[in-house]
Amino acid sequence: MTKPMELPLESMSAAEKVQLMEAIWSSLCKTPSDVPTPEWHREILAERTRRLEQGEATVSKWPDAKDRLLNLDR
Repeated sequence: MTKPMELPLESMSAAEKVQLMEAIWSSLCKTPSDVPTPEWHREILAERTRRLEQGEATVSKWPDAKDRLLNLDR
């Protein structure tokens, strides 16, 4: 078992935390085969694909979806 990393999260600003997450994500994206995909992810994607193919669901363009998300609390 690996030792947990200690990061100064309590003293980091939100912007610094986001920057750290972006750096981690960028690093993970360089070798996606190193990141295992859980079976439940595959199951959810298969179900969503099935729903789309059978006309039970629709997709939205990102600007429309983003607007809906930003207005959820209004």
